[in-house]
Amino acid sequence: MMNFTLKQLRYFEAVAAQCHFGRAADVVGISQPALSMQIKELEEILGVALFERDARQVRLTRFGEEFAPRARDILRSVDEVGDLARLAQDSMAGSVRLGVIPTIAPYLLPSFIGHLTRDHPTLNINVRETLTPKLISELAEGRIDAAIVALPVSEPSFEEVALFEEDFVLVRPASDAGRPVPAADDLAKMKLLLLEEGHCFRDQALAFCSLRSPLQRDGLDGSSLSTLVQLVGAGIGVTLIPQMAMKVETRSANVAVSEFPHPSPKRTIGMIWRKSSPLSDQFRVIAQTVGKAAEMLG
Repeated sequence: MMNFTLKQLRYFEAVAAQCHFGRAADVVGISQPALSMQIKELEEILGVALFERDARQVRLTRFGEEFAPRARDILRSVDEVGDLARLAQDSMAGSVRLGVIPTIAPYLLPSFIGHLTRDHPTLNINVRETLTPKLISELAEGRIDAAIVALPVSEPSFEEVALFEEDFVLVRPASDAGRPVPAADDLAKMKLLLLEEGHCFRDQALAFCSLRSPLQRDGLDGSSLSTLVQLVGAGIGVTLIPQMAMKVETRSANVAVSEFPHPSPKRTIGMIWRKSSPLSDQFRVIAQTVGKAAEMLG
């Protein structure tokens, strides 16, 4: 029987994720020498190296790559046991690691967190804002507990709960105010400003405009909705943004906002979590709170 510890597995997971001992030490809150010693002890227990080390970077060995998903499974199972124990004490207490995509987080979180804190003061929400592919990966690996994303995700191991639907609106330079709203085919011929690769909202906008490839358009990419709206205000092009973002992003920009005629482009926002999680009932309560907060914004 190999007597490695859960702490050593968590240290291994941190180094595997960061590919750097110094950054991993910061993540787990210990010194780099102490972390290195723990990894060395783990390798000695296993009898095989987990990492290739050189002056520039750290890589997983072939064995390390095979070991990593098994280590994550062990840690996720341990976390789920902890969740079960927590539920036995208070179904709406403790910490929840919640992922949120960037086209939702700035607009929904202030209202949602306020509602949740008022209704469940013993629940602590730790927010992780990043792109959908990263959230899906982190959720599958147990790095986060649940996520608010655009549906569908269609991962068999995830529970999906739809929260609300949201229309897209057209943002044009202020000089275009009052002009007819262009059809999707006409938008495809305009200088359409979109979020950079990796944002699901970019893919949804491209789909509405029947654009299958960035090579088919002449436009610019932005890292945030705020950047896109400011570029439109400067007369560089037009863009689409979710209705939730409209008040925040257009209040200080020289732009005109128009709604699309029916059928308008829209997205479904939902919450996802692992089907194996013992916190499913808790997540459903949180999902209801998210839905209520969204209604107030609408």
